[in-house]
Amino acid sequence: MEALLVSTGVVALAEIGDKTQLLAFLLAARFKKPLPIILGILCATVVNHGLAGALGAWITATVPPGAMRWVLGASFLGMAVWTLVPDQLDEDDTRIAQRFGVFGATLVTFFLAEMGDKTQVATVAMAAHYASPAWVVVGTTLGMLVADVPAVFVGDKLAHRIPMKLVHAAAAAIFAALGVATLLGAGAGFGF
Repeated sequence: MEALLVSTGVVALAEIGDKTQLLAFLLAARFKKPLPIILGILCATVVNHGLAGALGAWITATVPPGAMRWVLGASFLGMAVWTLVPDQLDEDDTRIAQRFGVFGATLVTFFLAEMGDKTQVATVAMAAHYASPAWVVVGTTLGMLVADVPAVFVGDKLAHRIPMKLVHAAAAAIFAALGVATLLGAGAGFGF
């Protein structure tokens, strides 16, 4: 249950102001069809984070337990720093929306925007940290939806009222705490 709750909370915070949330704002403003946008976000996230969770599980099975603690601790600390860097939406992400329908555009652009994104990397690290990568994937997917579904419905109106620096600082603090806890031996029950 901890894997689900931590994954949901961390990704929901990390996603605020992230380029995929900006993409949700843009798609909502352009298409004004929330249901296919939300379904596209859900499907893209399940596939993307499912792959990330599988990679995290593979890393756990492959990396020796003694090294795993250091790799994960450093990964979480790196995520803390990365979270403080604001994202910007690439022009290429929005061009794809012109070729496909609303669902297809959302699916493709979200999947591509998530490749190598901080929430995907966080999913890999948390799946490697916790003994239940499936719950991590469910949690990170829920976290994405918690942050992006309101963006679809309220768009730019809410974006300007959210204290982005505070949200990013909170997410960075959580990643830093996970990193320090991992380096100090939290997760020893998981074999590393």
